[in-house]
Amino acid sequence: MAKIVKVKTGSPTEKHGSYSRLVAVDDWIFVSNTAGRNPATKQIPDDLTEQTNQVLDNIETALSAVDASLADVISAKVFIQNPDDLMEVVTAYGIRMRGVEPTLTLTCPPLGLAEYKVEIEVTAYRGAAEAETLEIDLSAG
Repeated sequence: MAKIVKVKTGSPTEKHGSYSRLVAVDDWIFVSNTAGRNPATKQIPDDLTEQTNQVLDNIETALSAVDASLADVISAKVFIQNPDDLMEVVTAYGIRMRGVEPTLTLTCPPLGLAEYKVEIEVTAYRGAAEAETLEIDLSAG
């Protein structure tokens, strides 16, 4: 039988919406769409790069609760409030995810609050960071 672990952060939205920040089913890990609110200060950075990094810090904290890390991420969805912010978010995200290189969906829908400039959702597989990896470059002729 599968082992399921649900991680809660104490967020009022999680409680109100009856959801978990992270659900792990055996080694598969699903992290809810996550905003850049600092859990200690409850503030959201105005700076887009700082906000993107805070989002990734929040995700990393949730992953660490189930013995995983950003290096185990295999798929990510990045939601950006303003299409003009795309390159700044992708740059900050790319710096943190360099070497991991999960699949990526990037879109620009309205987000839950105007102060959310970026939100990220990820799927991870515990142990992916140590797995043998083969890279196939279809552009190499």
